[in-house]
Amino acid sequence: MQPDDPFPDPVPIPIQDVLDLHSVSPRDVKAVVEEYLSEANRLGFKALRIIHGRGIGVQREMVRAILAGTPYVTSYGDAPAEAGGWGATIVTLL
Repeated sequence: MQPDDPFPDPVPIPIQDVLDLHSVSPRDVKAVVEEYLSEANRLGFKALRIIHGRGIGVQREMVRAILAGTPYVTSYGDAPAEAGGWGATIVTLL
């Protein structure tokens, strides 16, 4: 990266079964979730948890719209209370 480069190099993030979106900028949520799902699927994960927070539900709806349009997502829904309740979504992949 050059000092005046407006686009810094991507930072690799290890793929785990939990993605916490609290540190992701709202404008980047869609791209991050799509890439996360793609990589998790490629790596053979079957169950995931995406933490989007409770708030007013904007990120929750954005995440669920992405999940609804992803062909290898078989189901999704609120996490159990001990895993975040409606502040997180549990995802099942093919």
